[in-house]
Amino acid sequence: MKLVKYSGNPIVAPNPANQWENLVTCNPGVIYSDGVFYMLYRAAGDDENHVIRLGLAQSSDGLNFKRMSENPVFSPSVDGPDSGCVEDPRIIRLGEDFYVTYAYRPYSPGRYWTFPHDVVRLPECGADAPKAWAANLGNTGLALTRDFKYFRRLGRLTSPVLDDRDVILFPDKVGGKYVMLHRPKEYVGPEYGVEYPSIWMKFSDDILDWESKESHLLITGKKGTWEEKIGGSTPPILTEDGWLMIYHGVANGGKAAYQVGALLLDRGNPLKVLARTPEPILSPEEWYETEGFYSHCVFPTGNVVVDGIFYLYYGGADRYVGVATCPLKDLLFYLKEECGI
Repeated sequence: MKLVKYSGNPIVAPNPANQWENLVTCNPGVIYSDGVFYMLYRAAGDDENHVIRLGLAQSSDGLNFKRMSENPVFSPSVDGPDSGCVEDPRIIRLGEDFYVTYAYRPYSPGRYWTFPHDVVRLPECGADAPKAWAANLGNTGLALTRDFKYFRRLGRLTSPVLDDRDVILFPDKVGGKYVMLHRPKEYVGPEYGVEYPSIWMKFSDDILDWESKESHLLITGKKGTWEEKIGGSTPPILTEDGWLMIYHGVANGGKAAYQVGALLLDRGNPLKVLARTPEPILSPEEWYETEGFYSHCVFPTGNVVVDGIFYLYYGGADRYVGVATCPLKDLLFYLKEECGI
């Protein structure tokens, strides 16, 4: 099964009129509320440091989006731990508040596509500088908003000594606990029981208290397949069959094409995987997915279900925003049929 890509893709592209987004618009967090699709998208201009910010777009149909501001709505802080870049938002709603997890660095990454794989700019610092600053690590923060115009930074969710991104919160408690997915790159080797960076899960009584909580392995990559290196993609969606969770996979230890798979998790115990797609449900094929700063990449960061239709929003080639859809029931049927449940 393959999701159907919208014929009007890319739905958001770099805007030459705004310097802060004239080079990159990708990896959008999307949520649907009161008849409106809200999108926070990652944006960057053609500056040498490659400072990354978030822009806002809205839609009534989930396909045709309008930019809501000529300026970013969320930017790196002036002198805080996220002063280098803010990127890859994932959005959930709890009560009247929208919670946004976002990846950040203390120092802008630079034009990473001109560097070797997984290399970013490093600051000048002394021997006693903390690892997060000295190695310019990717950490994850939490922000809160009610209108997508004004945000409050709540703090860091991940360890300051780990490169820990792809951090996603469940949109509801499970067993009275908040649930978080994360992907620490350093959790590899015999002591962790995995060969490649994997998807881990934590549970907490407080939505900001995660560092002291135990990490539980959810799934790991499969050697020699399209999903050797994996990471969580979008906030899980609760269905009648369990939690539907989208993830991305990359072959060759993370140096090949980014593709997309799906999991079905038990609604009462999300560590129990009920089904896993054997083949990708979304792959890079179109020009806006194959031609960019990370070629042959589809990277989902937002999903919603409206009127029985599943919308998956993704970055294409680290430069554009695309959307793909299918009836939710078809995706659930495929998961259950392939895995015999």
